[in-house]
Amino acid sequence: MLDHLVLAEIAHTTLSSIVVVTGSFTILLALLKKFAWGPISEIMKKREDQIANDLDSAEQARVNAAKLEEERQLKLMSSQTEAAEIIKSAKDSGETSRQKILSETKSEVGRLKEKAQADIQLEKEAALTSVKDDVADLSLQIAAKILNKELTPQAHESLINDYIEGLGSQNETR
Repeated sequence: MLDHLVLAEIAHTTLSSIVVVTGSFTILLALLKKFAWGPISEIMKKREDQIANDLDSAEQARVNAAKLEEERQLKLMSSQTEAAEIIKSAKDSGETSRQKILSETKSEVGRLKEKAQADIQLEKEAALTSVKDDVADLSLQIAAKILNKELTPQAHESLINDYIEGLGSQNETR
């Protein structure tokens, strides 16, 4: 029976097929529009918004990275400047310390030199006094032997002073 229906309509197949396919296609389009087009459009819109947001986020991240790089460069330059200032300060402090030490050393050397000269002068005077005393005693002994007499203390002192003055003037001319 089915064979009979299919064979009978073979002649009109092309027109009826076109009508059936067109109708089916129209119904399919209507169903797609009603059930699928809205959700697909919404998904596409969400995807478009997400891509736009991703591009904006990427641009913002690039701007932030540029700002961070600039801040890092400024901090680096600041650190270098600070390091240079610390080095300069250390050099200045070292130079100041060096000058202070040199000044203190020169002062100490001058003080020691003056003390040494004063000590030398004292020793020289002590040696001269000792020599004067020794010479006076020897002179007195020689004079006593020569004169075979004992001198009075006043004459003895006068003789010693005259002799010492003669020695002092001889030392000054040397």
